[in-house]
Amino acid sequence: MNHLTLLTDLYELTMMQGYFKTGNNETVVFDAFYRTNPGNGGYAVCAGLEQIIQYINNLHFTEDDISYLRSVGIFEEDFLEYLKEFRFSGDIYAIPEGTVIFPREPLIKVIAPIMEAQLIETAILNMLNHQSLIATKAARVCYAADKDSVMEFGLRRAQGPDAGVYGARAAVIGGCCGTSNVLCGQLFDVPVKGTHAHSWIMSFSDEYTAFKKYAELYPSACILLVDTYDTLKSGVPNAIRVFTEMKEAGIPLTFYGIRMDSGDLAYLSKIVRNMLDEAGFPDAVISASNDLDEYLIENLKAQGAKITSWGVGTNLITSKDCPAFGGVYKLAAIQDKNGNFLPKIKLSENTEKVTNPGNKTIYRIYDKFSGKIKADLICLADETYDTDKNLRLFDSLETWKRTTLLGGTYTMRELLVKVFEKGTCIYESPKVMDIQKYCNQEKDTLWNETKRFANPHEVYVDLSDNLFDMKRKILNEYSLESGNAQEVSL
Repeated sequence: MNHLTLLTDLYELTMMQGYFKTGNNETVVFDAFYRTNPGNGGYAVCAGLEQIIQYINNLHFTEDDISYLRSVGIFEEDFLEYLKEFRFSGDIYAIPEGTVIFPREPLIKVIAPIMEAQLIETAILNMLNHQSLIATKAARVCYAADKDSVMEFGLRRAQGPDAGVYGARAAVIGGCCGTSNVLCGQLFDVPVKGTHAHSWIMSFSDEYTAFKKYAELYPSACILLVDTYDTLKSGVPNAIRVFTEMKEAGIPLTFYGIRMDSGDLAYLSKIVRNMLDEAGFPDAVISASNDLDEYLIENLKAQGAKITSWGVGTNLITSKDCPAFGGVYKLAAIQDKNGNFLPKIKLSENTEKVTNPGNKTIYRIYDKFSGKIKADLICLADETYDTDKNLRLFDSLETWKRTTLLGGTYTMRELLVKVFEKGTCIYESPKVMDIQKYCNQEKDTLWNETKRFANPHEVYVDLSDNLFDMKRKILNEYSLESGNAQEVSL
């Protein structure tokens, strides 16, 4: 679906009309960010930018859109006339898809007239939240699988076609070797993979015949589902019989093996591995499915399961244990008549909900020798750094936690890239498999302690001295009234 202009909450449009009526359309800065890593993890993976680009490029109100808004009964004709010529004219900065990300740092920065910036809030969060959630879940599942392949095949359990297609795309970005979703494969040029269902076995007079016919049709992708009747007494022996006949007939066994979708996968896989090895098929794949997620895969690995390929569906495509990413979109600055950005801050009794003000960017700091991430630094957009000089970092909430990086021992990379300039897209989104390759490199910059599922090490996201001083000055000048959050500025 290319035309998504009305994919927005009503209050975005009512605020737009309010800005229109009051003549308030100053250029502003909005940040999209999140506060907590999914699944209590140590990181997340950014995804969704390509769909956001498509959305912005197609952002306009059709006659049908205008007619519908008129029928709602709350929009006046002069505002509806304005919408007929509406186009996005601002700048957008974003962290590229596949980048590992952390709480509180801007993933998307919008600099635009407030009417435009307000309208696109909901759609940006919808796309960013969902796809980053699934990409993160996939990264966790693939980490648990270690070097084994993971296939995404959750389309039938996804919450609708759009979630199935873009969720599969995000899963591939996060590390999955392919998807069962054929439409995703067509749209995004990603590998599509699959075997057969129990119904294939049941449609034949016996299991052996079903296996034999499948092997004749797909000799180079022959993964046989062995648990329709009895995995050890029927399924695996019949699969071995078919593999043996293929071998004797001179048919190359390039990619073959078995899949199990039920039972005690750890126990069964060990027995099946022995059966296949003794029959002369040590390179046969043992694939498993059945409500898998990163925790079950990690547990099966700990039990010595001999599974080498994992099919993950429902728990991945829905991120079942953590169904929402929690990204938000907050006003950070308003441009004055002189072109200066006046910082804005949202205050709250909840410390984690106090926003970072101003027009900002992010630098990622790496250990020069290991290439691992040391910290992320949020700073004002015009700040620059010399990596030959010492760099002081401190926690912006627990300020006694400090460290100094010696000059020459670290490197820095700015994360935000310019995607739209004056309403025109200047960024070309890479192919999905290239994003996956980049994401794998990104995950390699994480310490193993950050990747673990239980009590992961926190990667600190710090504020620069200038940004911290700006924020502290605002906080010192204003106080809360009985828990009421308010927008304040210098």
